[in-house]
Amino acid sequence: MGFGALLLQWRKAAPGRPTQARTAKAMGISVRTYRKIEKGAVPPRLTPAQFESLAELFGLDDEGRHALTLHNIGSTLIAPRGSSQPQLQKALRLLIDRQMPSPAYLCDQHWNILGFNSAMAEWWPWVMEPGANLILWALTSPEARVQYQDWDMHASAYVKMLKFAEATRGDDPELRELIEKVKKDPDVLHVWDTEKSMGETRDGHVFRMNVAALDWETIEVVSHVLYPASMPQCRFVVITWVEGGEGERDALGGTRNAWAATAANQDDVEAAQWHEQNRVAEDAATRWRREAAALASRTVVSTPDEAAELAGANGVPMPAISKLMGPDAQLTLAPEQSTVVWAVEEAAGIWSVTHVRPATVIARVPREAIHGACLAEVLQLVRVALPADAAAATARIGQLLEERDTEQRVLREVLNKIKNDGGAAARETGQF
Repeated sequence: MGFGALLLQWRKAAPGRPTQARTAKAMGISVRTYRKIEKGAVPPRLTPAQFESLAELFGLDDEGRHALTLHNIGSTLIAPRGSSQPQLQKALRLLIDRQMPSPAYLCDQHWNILGFNSAMAEWWPWVMEPGANLILWALTSPEARVQYQDWDMHASAYVKMLKFAEATRGDDPELRELIEKVKKDPDVLHVWDTEKSMGETRDGHVFRMNVAALDWETIEVVSHVLYPASMPQCRFVVITWVEGGEGERDALGGTRNAWAATAANQDDVEAAQWHEQNRVAEDAATRWRREAAALASRTVVSTPDEAAELAGANGVPMPAISKLMGPDAQLTLAPEQSTVVWAVEEAAGIWSVTHVRPATVIARVPREAIHGACLAEVLQLVRVALPADAAAATARIGQLLEERDTEQRVLREVLNKIKNDGGAAARETGQF
């Protein structure tokens, strides 16, 4: 979108829909000149007075003023000063890694993922895929629509970012290609056509997500966006997990630590005994929370063989699953570490290595592909994900089966109610 088209959009959306004549007067130019600008003519540099007059006439918010500023100075973001300085790249990688256990990543001005830490790879493995792009994932991936609560609201936020980028870098061919690509999705196209606002970033946004790596637990996170001085066109993003409670109230609104005033009964004793027997299994299920520091950094090696060696002497190659993860991916199971060494060839002679949990890999394997060699590899992943002790592993499997049985039983009861009562009646009453 050029400056003229942007002025036209702002003028039509402004309170009272000012005419071209009124807008020209605010800019201190003739109506004829203003009409040419709306049709695509290059405008003169605005004076501070003209800038303020236009911003006030159109009722621009901070994002709009920023877009107007960038157009006025003819600004496009400069080439990254740090892109040719390896020491700066290493410093940024260190900064990303040291955000553990919070997920963090670095992306360029087109939202292509340039770097990420292990927590980011654990929670959102798509960042390890070749050509990973935040906007493409958020707007077109079925996975994103499941993980974002109220996806439509998030889609609007990302469309606002695209529109802001279009307003400031409308002649950027890669940006144009990205916009056209996401608009091929009918849902995104609808959001694009109906969303009239712009937004520069998602800095400070607080929202809820369901994360597969956390067994689809609903979490509330805050997005923090920063711009590295050495690479100002890039975005450094940290995702902070926050709890809902504050003060004397816990996350659910109850009195904090109310359990301290309660007394145990025999049922509580028996439950405690049962949990003690399964303590090892439960520890394994939540091990990632305590071992984040052990996975705090990624490694870069020169060959896939060097990457495989990081899995230890007993490393197990996983060629079938590697093929599913992409042409430039190599996964090796590290049994002693209970992790998977996930290597991706970023460039010739550069393999980026991330250690992830077996559950992270299992979640990425399409269910229809689990047969033959792939099934054999998945079975190995599942076994390594369980406690090494046979009794503890058996207990953990029992827990998982009980959870799945409960879920299936509830779903069957709901299905039977729908069949017996009629779907329409159930929807009208809101009851089953």
